[in-house]
Amino acid sequence: MLNAEQKALYDAFYESTHNNRYLDRKSEVLVGLAAAMAMNCAPCTDYYLQQAKDAQVSKGELSEVLAKVMAVAAGQKRLQVQDVLRKSKVDLDSFG
Repeated sequence: MLNAEQKALYDAFYESTHNNRYLDRKSEVLVGLAAAMAMNCAPCTDYYLQQAKDAQVSKGELSEVLAKVMAVAAGQKRLQVQDVLRKSKVDLDSFG
């Protein structure tokens, strides 16, 4: 859906995110993997899992990234429901 100029700009931006001044290769891959998981992007997750293998990321490191993404997602859902309850003035204590 992007025109050729927009696609070229996006591609250049995306590629620039791989040229890090502060993150080492493994950290960059783990951050990318966490973002891909959090955004529920299957192709991106697959890409970063392949990159993780190349960057010698361990199963333990992958497990900790997945756990962190799960914890953030669970916390976000908890806060979302709390906000809805507050805005709708639903009193949980009124439930049996």
